[in-house]
Amino acid sequence: MSAHESLEQSEHAQEASGENKRIALMIAIIALCLALSETLGKGAQTESISKNIEAANLWSFFQAKTIRRTAVQTAAEGLKITAPSIADEAQKTAAMKQIDDWQKTAARYRSEPETSEGSEQLAERAKHAEEERDTSLAKYHNFEIASAAFQIAIVLASATIITGMITLAWISGLLTLCGIGFSVLGVVAPHLVHLG
Repeated sequence: MSAHESLEQSEHAQEASGENKRIALMIAIIALCLALSETLGKGAQTESISKNIEAANLWSFFQAKTIRRTAVQTAAEGLKITAPSIADEAQKTAAMKQIDDWQKTAARYRSEPETSEGSEQLAERAKHAEEERDTSLAKYHNFEIASAAFQIAIVLASATIITGMITLAWISGLLTLCGIGFSVLGVVAPHLVHLG
């Protein structure tokens, strides 16, 4: 081997070493992006589960209020039918007062804005919790797609070091941009692309 060939091999090795360092730095950056998207994804998933439980609890409370309101209304209607046949005036007055009390209670079960615990307010709160759940779930799906893109990008960048095929690094870079795009969508416009 001549000195010239030796020098060329040394230069080629230095170029490959420098290229490998750039690829390694690229892998480190992609891994950082992956860690961020995974963290954001887990946060969105936890929020989605929490809002789903909140919505289910609110709908259960709504159903309980509706059942109570129906029972009270039924009792009031039944007493309205029998009240006119009551002979004793004091009992008739008491029955009419009871009907009025039950109707007020039924109205309160339907709408109670001061506590937000009337069936109307509960339904509104449950729907709001469902919207928040759906938004969190959409965020989660975007972050999951981003994480998959980052993982594949890391594999392709690693393969670049082994094979020397720079095309793999370019594909890895494109996948990284795709992952960043889905991460940004997850933060600012989770419903823009329907994934769920």
